[in-house]
Amino acid sequence: MITVLVVEDTISERELIINYLQQSGYAAISAANAKDALAVATEKQPQVVVTDVVMPGMNGYELCRNLKKNPATKAIPVVVCTSKNQELDRLWGMKQGADVYITKPFTREELIRAVRSVSL
Repeated sequence: MITVLVVEDTISERELIINYLQQSGYAAISAANAKDALAVATEKQPQVVVTDVVMPGMNGYELCRNLKKNPATKAIPVVVCTSKNQELDRLWGMKQGADVYITKPFTREELIRAVRSVSL
């Protein structure tokens, strides 16, 4: 079973993403912030990380950079899932190492398609 780490500081958003993933046959683990996510990703080695960008402390772009710099987590694909919907935001996210960039609000199908595209 594919395990997805969901990094989202808003509880309702985090629960929604986890529900979508579980309904589609994925195992989901979560972190409420990017700092915790680094530790969880290193320890649990999920197959995919889905992260928000706007979070207190370290943001999702910084998380992405840190995951890609760490030999233990650099191969884990990152799906950025954010309300930052400008083309410049998307380009910056991809430059930070994001593999897929989707914007809120998203449908269950969009989320699952994004996760599936990097977890095959």
